[in-house]
Order: sequence, then C-alpha cells, then structure tokens
Amino acid sequence: MVLFPHAKINIGLFITKKRKDGFHDLETCFFPVPWTDILEITPASEFSFSSSGLEISGAIENNLCYRAYELLRQDHAFPPVHIHLHKIIPMGAGLGGGSSDAAFTLMGLRDLFQLPLTNEDLQPYAAKLGSDCAFFLSNQAAFGKGKGDVLSPIDASLKGKFLVLLYPAVGISTAEAYAGVTPAKAPVDLRKAILKADWKETISNDFEKSIFPHYPLLASLKEEMYTLGASYAAMSGSGSTIFGIFDKKIDPPAGWADYTVWSGLVH
Repeated sequence: MVLFPHAKINIGLFITKKRKDGFHDLETCFFPVPWTDILEITPASEFSFSSSGLEISGAIENNLCYRAYELLRQDHAFPPVHIHLHKIIPMGAGLGGGSSDAAFTLMGLRDLFQLPLTNEDLQPYAAKLGSDCAFFLSNQAAFGKGKGDVLSPIDASLKGKFLVLLYPAVGISTAEAYAGVTPAKAPVDLRKAILKADWKETISNDFEKSIFPHYPLLASLKEEMYTLGASYAAMSGSGSTIFGIFDKKIDPPAGWADYTVWSGLVH
C-alpha cells in the first residue's frame, strides 16, 4: 500500500493562553497542501522501518510512523509490517510533515488490514502522536482550537490558487518559538475572518512578532512574496517556511536557488 502524506500551512495563528500542562491554547486555520511524502506499508514477518530522501535522525522509538504502528497495535491485532518512508517535506519547517506521516500510517494500517475504524475513531490515537496530527485524517481546511487538536471544518479553500512555499533551512525549535510569545486574546474572530477577502489586513501569525526580529531573512522573504504579487503571505506554524498565495503562476526568483521551494496550483 502506497500513500502520500501531505503538508499543511497555517493561515492565522493566535496564541491565546498558557495551559497548566505546559502547552498553549491557540486558534488557527489549517489548510492542506499537495506537497507530499511517499509512504509504503507492506505486510512482513517482523516490523522494520526504512527511509530515503531527506535524512531522518533519531532513534526508531521516536519515529512517528513507528509510534503510530505501536499505538494502534495496543488495541487491534494485525501482522507486522515493513514501513518505508521517502521523506520530501522538510522537517521542522512548520509544515506538519511528521504528523502527516503518523496520521497516514494510522489510516494505512486501518485500510491494509481492514480494521473496523473510521477516521473519527482514529482521532484519539492521532491526538497522542501530535497536537496537529488529527488534522491530517481529513483532507480539508479546519479551524483548530485547544492545542490545535480541537478541530472543526471550515468552508474555505485555496482551490484555484497558486501556492508557493519557501523553506530557507533556518532552524527554529518549538521551545524557541514559544519562548518569545505573550499569550493574548485573539484580535479577530478567525473563523469569520478566514471567510473574508482581506487576510493581509486582519490575519497574522503571532510567532512572527518574536521570530522575525531574530531572523530578519524570514521577514524579508515574506515581503518578497508580496513584491511578487502575493495576495497573502505569512510564516507557517512556528516556522520557518514562508508561503505566498497567488492568483496566477509565478517563477521563483534566482535568489531562491539555495532554498527548498515548492510551488503548484491547488486543485
């Protein structure tokens, strides 16, 4: 079984509260992006994992595909598998690639072994794997609250838009991103604002306020998106990917040659 875990971007991200469990409450809108990894799951005599593409570091016990496999096996009996992940979506880029790989592993195991589970049934497993993991169980835009794991669909789409994602390989840890944020009430009703046209004037990412002064390259890349004609540009999640939404196709500038760039029409 071959699957294609996709990336996401955040349009709007407001950090509203520090929680007693150490996490933060937030409000954001997740949008699926057709930049994908490639995930293959096949029955095997014993579990094994392999990868290609971008290098995946760390012990297997910390790998989200492995953790998804082990988590589902706690409640459901199915044979061992070999998982091969061809990693394309940059890691630590604010694109949710690891969470997507985990969610698609859950769905792939469910489908491969015909487990009696709906995507809704898989949500508690996804929530244990990552705050945004449950979003990837459905390929549609969603409004997220809580840690990003309380989801509800929104009637918004990027269909027909030309999307450009630029990852300059600037490393920003989640701890670093949150350290500079002061939680506050969201300045707008994001669910309503996302359905209007003036995103540039009303919707922002709270992380930009603290991250951009320390990483001026990111701020300049966002402004370059607007110079190129983007209707909206922002950093995704806690960064460091900068995205731009365009009404028509653009050609990446020569100055972006050293960055990882994905662009395409959203269908």
